[in-house]
Amino acid sequence: MSDKNTNSRWEKVQLARNPKRPFSLDYIERIVTDFKELHGDRYFGDDKAMISGFGKIDGETFAIIGQQKGRSTKENIERNFGMANPEGYRKALRVMKLAVKFNKPILTLIDTPGAYPGIGAEERGQAEAIAKNLFEMAIMPVPIICVIIGEGASGGALGIGVGDKLLMMENSWFSVIAPESCSSILWRTWEKKEVAADALKLTVDDLIEQGIIDEKIEEPKGGAHEDYDKAADFVKDSILKNYKALKKLSAKKLVDQRIEKYSQIGFYEE
Repeated sequence: MSDKNTNSRWEKVQLARNPKRPFSLDYIERIVTDFKELHGDRYFGDDKAMISGFGKIDGETFAIIGQQKGRSTKENIERNFGMANPEGYRKALRVMKLAVKFNKPILTLIDTPGAYPGIGAEERGQAEAIAKNLFEMAIMPVPIICVIIGEGASGGALGIGVGDKLLMMENSWFSVIAPESCSSILWRTWEKKEVAADALKLTVDDLIEQGIIDEKIEEPKGGAHEDYDKAADFVKDSILKNYKALKKLSAKKLVDQRIEKYSQIGFYEE
């Protein structure tokens, strides 16, 4: 296991982007049995940047939603580099509503550089689709566990990132904006990306200290890309431990605690 001080914040960002790092489907393959993927949002089409379906983890059926990148150029084009369109978020919501209908817990795997910002996505209601997911997830009466397995950027991550427990892998990052983009806005250059990463405080240790992330999932020595099976074991153990506690709560208690959790994030002055 790597020590939390081994890497700088910028180095953590680079580790999260390692092309050999396990993606959502790699974890699903290792921790989920009988996974059945569901396609399409019933409005426009099927977004391959967003994986949605049902499967079992240790015999318990979950709705599972994950953002998926590609490894080759061809796969990345097919998966749109893990950047979902509105139909991806609407597909995710469709599956989550099925989970509510059948009283099944929800697991989301977050790994995206952001929601797709193209003209077509905006025309089809990208912001509205993400906003609707935020609203709906806040009041869903079933356990929701969100795991940041790589990049957790901006509204693209938040669109499937409202849950009772937010878990984050050791070498992942979660922020309102990527360091390069932040640097570009503030200094008109990407050269200050390391400074921006420090200012954003986007690592798991930073975010636990701020009360945003609930738990750090440790990774194999060198990072999750060094041992997929061991990384998956760590993720599975964390999911099951947190689900065991959540499933004891009533639907009302889940929703009340979830709303209270998000109400406590941030600092306010009268």
